[in-house]
Amino acid sequence: MKCFLKEHGDINAIIYCRKCEKYMCNKCEAYHSKLFDDHQNYVLNNNLEEIFNEFCEEENYTNFRLNYFCKTHNKLCCAACITKIKRKGDGQHSGCDICCIEDIKEEKENKIKDNIKLLEELSTKFNESFNDINKIYEEINENKEKLKSEIQNKISRIIVH
Repeated sequence: MKCFLKEHGDINAIIYCRKCEKYMCNKCEAYHSKLFDDHQNYVLNNNLEEIFNEFCEEENYTNFRLNYFCKTHNKLCCAACITKIKRKGDGQHSGCDICCIEDIKEEKENKIKDNIKLLEELSTKFNESFNDINKIYEEINENKEKLKSEIQNKISRIIVH
């Protein structure tokens, strides 16, 4: 990932600021940390699989990875949230259906594939309807021209007689 600043666009980013939603190089990070000491910065390493949005946003859990999914609230959770969630009477998720991200990943991919298929079918039907409308429009124009010609012929006959 490269630094967000155009002047540093060829320099690799070393951090990501969640609050600013920017990737920064070491030069930008130095100024940023002085100006915004309360922002949460994530150190980026060379492993591209470790991306900023894999971390929990709950206060005190920001170092935990989001490995779980609450189906009830359609929300990602970390292990610390799950332990907090599952304690009786503690938190809004105590009765929720929680699963591992890997389990939900296939389900979501299949849902996306189904939606794509549905959109392709709708697109085909739309194109067919559009073609039908064009044919009707062409027929109307042909009929209009025939009527116009017939009217002109009748007018011509009336004028001649």
